[in-house]
Amino acid sequence: MSESTDKEPGTGSGTFPTPVSAAVEWLAHAQQEPRQAHREWADTGVALLPLGRHFEAARLPARLVLAAVDTYDPPEITERLTRFLNGPAFFDGRAMGGTFDILMRTHRTGHVWKYQDVAPRLGVGNYLAVPRMDRTKPPGAHWVVPPRFPGDLCEPATVEALIGFGLSITLETDQ
Repeated sequence: MSESTDKEPGTGSGTFPTPVSAAVEWLAHAQQEPRQAHREWADTGVALLPLGRHFEAARLPARLVLAAVDTYDPPEITERLTRFLNGPAFFDGRAMGGTFDILMRTHRTGHVWKYQDVAPRLGVGNYLAVPRMDRTKPPGAHWVVPPRFPGDLCEPATVEALIGFGLSITLETDQ
């Protein structure tokens, strides 16, 4: 995957990384060898990144997220998740009816993840297949809300609020 660059304004020469390329580099550095992440993205469209050092992830069932955002329309899902989460999320439809993986800040000491049985929090010792940044549509894993800059992550409390809201809606419809 090549790095995107733009001309530096006012100089007519030189380049600087775009926010997207900087976010790609930040993600790649989750691996000890960032070039490996770039090779995986180039070869397969996803890179297997270790969790816990740069970020963690919450894996939410699609049914729960769709209930929380109250739509099945992909552009609306993106718009609502962007507003609600203020951080990156991608969709992977290969397992369990589809899941949304939400990238989050690493956990604070003493914080207990309330929804481990419904939407597991994945951290140290786990790996996540993260799609290439230009994968924004199916098939395969694709970004619904891509990272906007290095370190762009969701707050765990915000993700927990989305899960709680989605659960309250699904419990209502199940009764």
